[in-house]
Amino acid sequence: MKKIIVFLFVLTILYLSTNKDNIIIPTSSIRYRIIANSNETKDQMLKLNIKDKLNKEIMPLLEEANSLEESRKLIKNNLENIENIVSKYTDDFSVSYGKNYFPQKTYKGINYNEGLYESLVISLGEGLGDNWWCVLYPPLCLVDENASIAEYTTLVSEILNKKSS
Repeated sequence: MKKIIVFLFVLTILYLSTNKDNIIIPTSSIRYRIIANSNETKDQMLKLNIKDKLNKEIMPLLEEANSLEESRKLIKNNLENIENIVSKYTDDFSVSYGKNYFPQKTYKGINYNEGLYESLVISLGEGLGDNWWCVLYPPLCLVDENASIAEYTTLVSEILNKKSS
């Protein structure tokens, strides 16, 4: 029985590693990024605190969005709310919603291509530190960051399939 489980596990990993390029984040998506002022611990902690608060307040709204257009409207209607939340933590920030540059990223086996993407970007201070990012639509921010590669890949595939149906 143990040999069968090990064999199935190895097959699953092989399958996911050879098929990871099949998962493509649609160009009609909305990305989201919070860029810290610097890589100093206090700036990184500030970024994470703001992320947690925004996710608690804004994500439930976007979770229910059934389309790209509905997500756009929700974001635009909440920009002032987003700015008010961030301003409770710092006065030195900017919020940009529109076309913003994203570098290439590979996260848990999924490639996110470099380019200009419709996105919500919050820069704290000089915006020179590491960033936290995700995809607002389809709602990939809801996928558990602590998920294994196999779990993450499966959940992303399910969300993309559900939103494209």
